[in-house]
Amino acid sequence: MTSVQQNDRIAVLDFGGQYAHLIANRVRRLGVYSEIVRSSTTAGDLSGFKGIIFSGSPFSCLDPESPRFDTAILDLDIPVLGLCYGHQILMRHLGGSVGKGSVHGEYGSASMSRKGTSPLFSGLEKREPVWMSHGDMVMSLPEGFSVIGSTDDCEFTAVSSEQRKIYGLQFHPEVTDTPHGMKILDNFLTICGCEKNWNSTAFLEEISEAINTACGTRNVFLLVSGGVDSTVAFTLLNRILGPKRVLGLHIDNGLMRHLESEAVLDYMQQHGFDNLRVIDATDDFLGALAGVADPEKKRAIIGEMFLTVKERALADLGLNPDEWILTQGTIYPDTIESAGTEHADRIKTHHNRVDPILELIKRGLVIEPLAQLYKDEVRELGTTLGLPHGLIWRHPFPGPGLGVRLLCSDGKVDPVSESDRSVLAKCVADTGYTASILPLRSVGVQGDERTYAHPALLEGPLDWNRLDTLSTRITNGVKSVNRVVYRLSRGAPAPVYRLIEGYVTKKRLAMLRAIDDIVTRALQASGEYDTVWQMPVVLLPLIDENGNACVVLRPIVSQEAMTARFTPLKEDTLDTIVVEARNVNGIGDIFYDITHKPPGTIEWE
Repeated sequence: MTSVQQNDRIAVLDFGGQYAHLIANRVRRLGVYSEIVRSSTTAGDLSGFKGIIFSGSPFSCLDPESPRFDTAILDLDIPVLGLCYGHQILMRHLGGSVGKGSVHGEYGSASMSRKGTSPLFSGLEKREPVWMSHGDMVMSLPEGFSVIGSTDDCEFTAVSSEQRKIYGLQFHPEVTDTPHGMKILDNFLTICGCEKNWNSTAFLEEISEAINTACGTRNVFLLVSGGVDSTVAFTLLNRILGPKRVLGLHIDNGLMRHLESEAVLDYMQQHGFDNLRVIDATDDFLGALAGVADPEKKRAIIGEMFLTVKERALADLGLNPDEWILTQGTIYPDTIESAGTEHADRIKTHHNRVDPILELIKRGLVIEPLAQLYKDEVRELGTTLGLPHGLIWRHPFPGPGLGVRLLCSDGKVDPVSESDRSVLAKCVADTGYTASILPLRSVGVQGDERTYAHPALLEGPLDWNRLDTLSTRITNGVKSVNRVVYRLSRGAPAPVYRLIEGYVTKKRLAMLRAIDDIVTRALQASGEYDTVWQMPVVLLPLIDENGNACVVLRPIVSQEAMTARFTPLKEDTLDTIVVEARNVNGIGDIFYDITHKPPGTIEWE
């Protein structure tokens, strides 16, 4: 848009880090227009920007295959801010050195002590909590650079050359877990001399124009899960194109929560949406998932089955495929976690990023009106569109539904090294807690890279602060662990748990659905539903000595889903959940996930 070209602009050089778009999002929220650009962008193409931010990356800058940048950028006399990998690659290029930090890196909260009086830290305290997620670290500085911040484990946490206006931060100011990160970014915008003349209220007008252009004369066909994203997208399309040009299809895949499909249809009908159809495809999905344990295969099957059922529905409704274009409620975390940007590591494949969908996108046959937004922005848009608070702030629910909360296994146990067990024992020595490593694995993200590792199990007093500290210590120190859970069944010692074969079946789904409903009702009754951002409930293929299955509670708080912190629940709420869950036939121990993101993703698959 012409108005954008007239605004001051910040470029975010994308090296594939999980937070590249989050950086851009934060800059826009501070009133300055920002754009994501490839790391290979030339200096000439960046000369019109007021400032440049180097993002993180799943790569190590010590890797000869890691992404580089046009070094002439540093001759543009434009302020530069490097974050994590961006910090390291800048220091290395300018003459400093980078090496491996502690044995397994540094992930989670740290305390930074300020040094000197850099304008980047104007208005900050002498000590600031910051969020770390890295394996490598800067070991020595280039000539002309000074330390402006350090942590106990990282001397060169923050550095600067005030003369060249080049800054490097090992931590992530863009995440909510760095409390004054927005102030740091705001200070950088001041250093860049930016005017705050970007206003996100223009988004609705922009997206309206984009949708009309992309659709042309074609109608749109949207899969409506009933979650926040798809409901906002459906409402938006109805507003822009009119209900006669929009058809919503809700597919009951057998992986929904208790009475979920009925609630979706009821809501839509109450709010005047008569252009929604509901199809029961339970047998199709469960049949395709039978005997499948691998999480990526499960996601691919679910995504492809949505397309198969959609095509069948089009045929049954007598709709001409040439006159209809598929629309998805994809938001940006779906894209970034599926390695949807250059250099990004695939954390997990989202159901709306399977290969057939990607092929349709390449052919221009898919519209994703929310694809550049984060969950918080989607909720703001929903408010603008007049959607009720209860719907906008309902807990996010993944497209594959309970399919990714029903962990599956072929029963084969992955061995854990004795050295890792020894390190784990040292992590909890003299703490009053005992720890073990559970014989299953879940997905995680550490230093922008996907991990697939074991959870550690803690037993001991219910002290959330101590558990938080131990969780970070364990995931930072034990190589084969990316997640920590706490056993809620206090009292009797934990049994020896056994990994079993477990797949997607109606019986296991019924157990999970019952526990999920217990949790939802307990949160609503205690008034904690609105304080918890999301609370996945996970059924594990792990049984106790009586053959009863183990369940994980995963309550977290977040803003944009790119980072998250586990959040404690009231003890009365937990007691209610544990008692009622134990009354469900086949349910044994209840675990509480006390892992932040990173290193553990929100979902377990």
